[in-house]
Amino acid sequence: MGSFFSKYKFFGAVLLGLSVVIVYLFYNALQPEQKLPIYQPSMVSQELVDSTLHYKKKYHTIADFELTNQNGNSITQRDYADKIYVADFFFTTCPTICPIMTKNMAHIQGSILDDSDVLLLSHSVTPDIDSVAQLKKYALEKGVVDSKWNLVTGDKKQIYELARKSYLAVKTDGDGGPYDMIHTENFILVDKERRIRGFYDGTNSEEIEKLLNDLEILKASYAD
Repeated sequence: MGSFFSKYKFFGAVLLGLSVVIVYLFYNALQPEQKLPIYQPSMVSQELVDSTLHYKKKYHTIADFELTNQNGNSITQRDYADKIYVADFFFTTCPTICPIMTKNMAHIQGSILDDSDVLLLSHSVTPDIDSVAQLKKYALEKGVVDSKWNLVTGDKKQIYELARKSYLAVKTDGDGGPYDMIHTENFILVDKERRIRGFYDGTNSEEIEKLLNDLEILKASYAD
């Protein structure tokens, strides 16, 4: 009699286990798939968008660029082809928000160190001060890993146009002239098609965690 009940007990445990697995699979199947928006100029506050782009509703991508990194190497959009990346704008002599932003970017770097699909890109907004030598010194001080993170300098007008017309990251107008100065705390998440998928406050630790979570969502979208 005991062995009879033992058999039924075993089958009951198996059925219970199968039920749990089935319920779990149904639950996951019914959960809405997480997707990030594809930001267009018309979706962003007009104060962050160059007036020539205010009414653009689709097909916005990061423009081609050619800048120079901390090792004196030419960096272009080709170096970021088929990569997800996080971009920001900083300067090495900034005493206020930039040290916090750089610390948070270094935190992101630590999270993506072994991920070949993700890179970082920091643009100097004072390229006349931030020479290659200055960027290299800063990179060494901040623990920049050259294979993951480019700090770039170059033509000021090109950098400022990228900030205003490509990354939609700056509130002030200007033409990149000698007296033009931008200062933005924005981190921008860019996908493999060079589209903007998220904006984050680079000085806010909670926003950085949201960025890292969104990064996983974006990576998963390429695995489908």
